Amino acid sequence: MRNKILLVDDEPGLLRVLKDRLESEGYTVETAADGAQGLERASTGLFDLILLDVMLPLKSGIDVCRDLRQHNLTTPILMLTARGKTIDKVLGLKIGADDYLSKPFDMMELLARMEALLRRPPQKDPEEPSAFSFGNVRVDLKGTEVRRAGKAVSLSAREFQLLRYFIEHRGVTLSRQELLREVWGYTATPATRTVDVHVAWLRQKLEPDPSEPKFILTVPGLGYKFGA
Repeated sequence: MRNKILLVDDEPGLLRVLKDRLESEGYTVETAADGAQGLERASTGLFDLILLDVMLPLKSGIDVCRDLRQHNLTTPILMLTARGKTIDKVLGLKIGADDYLSKPFDMMELLARMEALLRRPPQKDPEEPSAFSFGNVRVDLKGTEVRRAGKAVSLSAREFQLLRYFIEHRGVTLSRQELLREVWGYTATPATRTVDVHVAWLRQKLEPDPSEPKFILTVPGLGYKFGA
């Protein structure tokens, strides 16, 4: 099985060269050109290794690494830092990066570092809590029960699956395409307002004021974020 790599860097030339070389070595490679896009793609957890540049537009590699670790993503992260930036290396390792490599780097050293990380036994994900609360809402994730102010709230199976996905990815901006793929299982993105409709239903049932949501937030032009 080919290892799947996420390469996050804002240098188009380097992205192209690294992607071509890694694919010639047998890896499957996806790329992202800024930190926000990198965080969104990495959050899916579908990659075996993340190559993450520190200096990125929109969101730094340090912030991306920190956010991924705070959301319990255990995918190995190899950070690419500018030569001499010791503080970036130290900070990156402290917030959960597995290794670092200074630019410019030798391709053979990069491949060796990647192979070492990919050989490590996978870390066991921390056990997810069985319940989660926000506002006056309590969600029993294992018992698939939702209560608001102590009273049971009736959710459809899809509404509960959507709410659970929001909770599991709290603080992360989720695109409609990702939600359709991960919650509904669509392999292609149809022209549909399914996500918007289900979000509206969840807000009606769970938000103190559905017209001014406090928890399931709209991120204009991008999608939604669970802000609890």
